[in-house]
Amino acid sequence: MLASRKPDVVTLGCRLNLAESEMIRALAGDRDMVVVNGCGVTNEAMRQTRAAVRRARRDRPAAEIVVTGCASEMDRAAFAAMREVDRIVPNAAKLLPATWGGFPNQRPRRRHARAFLGVQNGCDHGCTFCAIPQGRGPSRSSPLGQVVAEVAALVDEGANEVVLSGVDLTSYAGGLGALVEAVLKGVPRLPRLRLSSLDTIEIDDQLFDLVTSEARVMPSLHLSLQAGDDLILKRMKRRHLRREAVALVERLKAKRDIAIGADLIAGFPTEDDAAFENTLALLDDCDIVGAHIFPFSP
Repeated sequence: MLASRKPDVVTLGCRLNLAESEMIRALAGDRDMVVVNGCGVTNEAMRQTRAAVRRARRDRPAAEIVVTGCASEMDRAAFAAMREVDRIVPNAAKLLPATWGGFPNQRPRRRHARAFLGVQNGCDHGCTFCAIPQGRGPSRSSPLGQVVAEVAALVDEGANEVVLSGVDLTSYAGGLGALVEAVLKGVPRLPRLRLSSLDTIEIDDQLFDLVTSEARVMPSLHLSLQAGDDLILKRMKRRHLRREAVALVERLKAKRDIAIGADLIAGFPTEDDAAFENTLALLDDCDIVGAHIFPFSP
């Protein structure tokens, strides 16, 4: 049997990586290649990325193995030393057509009804638990008109739902609320719009009103809460207090029946039993139905 010469893209980590992997798959064309789009948010994510590289070499011994994503940004030397790796592509270059020998007008074919669209990248905040600024760089946003055009193209390709994604989505330049309103008005045939993880402190009145009143915005929000204890939040350098997170969820649910998800970290340095219990109680206080709970990773 002849070996497959189709490119394979292995994705780890966030929804933004999922969106970027779809573009990489389109740009890679017809090559005997495996691209590992890795995650570096925790030590476990780094381990999983290394394991994916080794597995790719075992499964496709003749293919070119390419590593990109936050994992390789954070420890380029370690991945360069892996005998399985043929090439490392910086995050900043992974969507450039020239990197893959593709063409700027190539787009991924729609394989699913839900499409992920990256509209923001990087982060300007200095949360003490987070290495994302190292992997993704400073915050930057796609132009509003470009986003509207890309959403329209995704709908034309068969997408019934578009998920706007970003590293720090609520820091979208010009306001995420303004972007959501522009997409809804500019692409009236879009049935469903979903938002990826949101920072509670940056949900302004415009975004709040759209989330709670616009039927095409899905009633499901994933909040970047991280902890439910004020001292731990301060040591994390988060910009909200526990009571502010609880109050926001109460306001949201008073206007619309919204499902709440959240990111939470267990075992942050100096977290004692009382602080842990405060975070545990947040599950009930914010009626969190879908939690991504991570052990602290140095």
